[in-house]
Amino acid sequence: MSEEVSRNINIKEPRWDQGTFTGRAKHFFMVTDPRNVLLSSETLEEARVTVENYRAGIVKPGLTEDELWRAKYIYDSAFHPDTGEKMFVIGRMSAQVPMNMSITGCMLTFYRTTPAVVFWQWVNQSFNAVVNYTNRSGDAPMTVNQLGAAYVSATTGAVVTALGLKSLATRLPPIISRFVPFCAVAAANCINIPFMRQRELKYGIPVTDENGNRLGESPNAARQAIVQVVVSRIGMAMPAMAPLCFMEFSGWLGSPFFCLFCIVFIRCLTWLPFNDAGPSLCSAMSVSGLEEDLQERIRKTSPHITTVYFNKGL
Repeated sequence: MSEEVSRNINIKEPRWDQGTFTGRAKHFFMVTDPRNVLLSSETLEEARVTVENYRAGIVKPGLTEDELWRAKYIYDSAFHPDTGEKMFVIGRMSAQVPMNMSITGCMLTFYRTTPAVVFWQWVNQSFNAVVNYTNRSGDAPMTVNQLGAAYVSATTGAVVTALGLKSLATRLPPIISRFVPFCAVAAANCINIPFMRQRELKYGIPVTDENGNRLGESPNAARQAIVQVVVSRIGMAMPAMAPLCFMEFSGWLGSPFFCLFCIVFIRCLTWLPFNDAGPSLCSAMSVSGLEEDLQERIRKTSPHITTVYFNKGL
């Protein structure tokens, strides 16, 4: 049997060494484990209580280290890191593989007609809007009106961009036109993410010291966070969509199910390197990169701090 858990484990950090490929791979697969989507509300609540109690110094009798880490990853998969609220299920990272693969397979299969492009781009960007809002950085709430305006702006801009690219592709060689779904996804990410997180750009996101003590809110940090997320999302789409753009399928080979199989296979082989090379959830920036008033405040209260940290979102 495993020994009772130590009280000195830092469960704010991943369980495995993030300086090694194996450690990053294990952490990545735990974070995106699709099985977490199927967990019951009771299991999620039990994990929340276990994690929050441990952080408060309360350890359930008989709790083992493996059980603690399992609870930590279940908690992280379902609860927002800043607000602590339970996230909408399809917006969770554990839902990304099944949702993204299904939608991508359909976009790659049904891209030849304008109604198909409009419908699947709308589906994709509606899903992205949910993900972007669910995984936003910071804890400032958005009103229903703000959320609705952001959703309409994001999805409309993305669909219009996709139609424009499709129209352009009709004057280009067929092999180029097959890249329309990927180019549309890349361009749409540049529109959707900033729109859905526009409150962060206006009011800033929380920045902290290395111990998690809040120092203030910074729009500059928000801009850096959103750029990192946009680049990461485009990089995550490349392994699944780009290779299939070179393939011509007919009959049953052109079905969304076959595309889905190919995407899962390609994603399993190539998504990890993209993830490893990208920025982590917690990002850092120099104090000198913050707004002048926030710099001044930090220098007065904590003159030894040269670097601040923030949750960039996903």
